Amino acid sequence: MLGIFLDTETNGLNVQIHRVIEVAFKILDIYSGHLIDQYQSIVFQPIEVWDKSDPISLQVNGFHWEDIKGGKKETETAEEIVHYFTKNKINRKSAVFICQNPSFDRAFLSQMISPDTQEALNWPYHWLDLASMFWAIAMKEAKEVKKENMFPWETGLSKDQIAARCNIPFEEKPHKAMNGVNHLIECYKAVVGFPYLEKNKE
Repeated sequence: MLGIFLDTETNGLNVQIHRVIEVAFKILDIYSGHLIDQYQSIVFQPIEVWDKSDPISLQVNGFHWEDIKGGKKETETAEEIVHYFTKNKINRKSAVFICQNPSFDRAFLSQMISPDTQEALNWPYHWLDLASMFWAIAMKEAKEVKKENMFPWETGLSKDQIAARCNIPFEEKPHKAMNGVNHLIECYKAVVGFPYLEKNKE
């Protein structure tokens, strides 16, 4: 089974107005944690889209107009993503998406690659989120040790809060898509783990 650890950076939070300005993913073997493939692209957006940017979002990801005006067109980025998924035989029986915020990333990725195209390509429809994984494990641990301050709504569900709970450094700032992917993988490794990787260490 493969995990597609994916992250996007956008020029705002409103999928009706804003667009993807960077996308990155790593495809890992979920059993061993072995890296299968990876991809990253800055995505060009026309000035009329850029002018609608949310300043707070740009402050978070640190992008400027100069950064994206030399990026790849959405159509080119979409074609490359399709190529990578096809090359690695990504389908809903062999892979799942894993994100920090899949409802966000899925909506914005679907701007470039329509849901109909994703369906025709038999892409995974399971988009798993790190926060839910952490929630389930934190609930179990809190009940076992009977410490109320360990419940997930008390420790927090952001990726940095999960990282802090797992003694992992915060994600580098400003946010960039591949940094987000790498940090997501480190958090996933701490929260869930790769079963064959753990066996190999023993």
